[in-house]
Amino acid sequence: MSRESMAPKERWLAVLKRQKPDRIPMDYWATPEATEKLMKYLGVATETGLFKKLHIDRPVFVGPKYIGPPDYDKKFGCRYKKVDYGTGTYNECIYHPLAKYKTVEEIKKNYKWRNPGWYDYSEIPKQIEGKKDFPIQGGGSEPFLTYKNLRGQEQAFMDLILNPEMVHYCLDKLYDICYENTRRIYESVPGKVMISYVAEDMGSQETLMYSPKQIHDFFIPRMKKMIELVHSAGAFVFHHSDGAIRKIIPEMITAGIDVLNPIQWRCKGMEREGLKKDFGEKIIFHGGVDNQYTLPFGTVKEVRKEVIENIRILGKMAAIF
Repeated sequence: MSRESMAPKERWLAVLKRQKPDRIPMDYWATPEATEKLMKYLGVATETGLFKKLHIDRPVFVGPKYIGPPDYDKKFGCRYKKVDYGTGTYNECIYHPLAKYKTVEEIKKNYKWRNPGWYDYSEIPKQIEGKKDFPIQGGGSEPFLTYKNLRGQEQAFMDLILNPEMVHYCLDKLYDICYENTRRIYESVPGKVMISYVAEDMGSQETLMYSPKQIHDFFIPRMKKMIELVHSAGAFVFHHSDGAIRKIIPEMITAGIDVLNPIQWRCKGMEREGLKKDFGEKIIFHGGVDNQYTLPFGTVKEVRKEVIENIRILGKMAAIF
């Protein structure tokens, strides 16, 4: 018999405020294939039923409905193809609408940026009806991911050196869109959003994928503007960046992040003990169970052992699993 005394929202909020919850909050991220198999195994028909059965405290995600030009859609004109990798199927970008342009002037002349007016925010209050016991997540930004799809991944990384003016121009456009989208979400449900996702994948398995100077020039100033908006709405900044990012964590903390996701501790420099020692009083750790070996390939015994280790190392009101 469960002896839980807190609702998921209260549990998340307690940890975010460094107070003691009745138990550690649990989040859930998985591929559709994994979720489908788990639902079948547990005999549940819906994701809501799955979360209830496993005591998952997953936030409720809110966002506007797209009502813009049908030939453009919310993906900025990029086109995608489902690719089956054997263990999972993913949508991969196969058409990059800005790849053909050589200058900022060409982009200004030929490309139409997404308009916030192409979205209906009036439906967002309905999305949280009956969800008062759950944390609400909405808004935020991850613009270089979009830029990579617009230009093609290889070209996007080359642009940081060869076409910095193009990167700055496009990121300004993308950040402005994200900022306005986030502002309108907050406006549609005042005081209800608890978490906003401010992300950018900056790490590889060994080190940063960008120089610290590039991160300071292209990412952090724009992130800070978004972070200030999130905090002004009374929400917490959930920062996602895969990989070995230890070198940039102090700067991200200074920028204002509240939560760091994930803790890929098998990546160089991301050892849990060191992260906890150096940053445990400044940020909340989210997603500490290894997703490179333990979750996809580990035994039940290995998963259980790692969860216990994470509670010991990252716990004490400083982690969400």
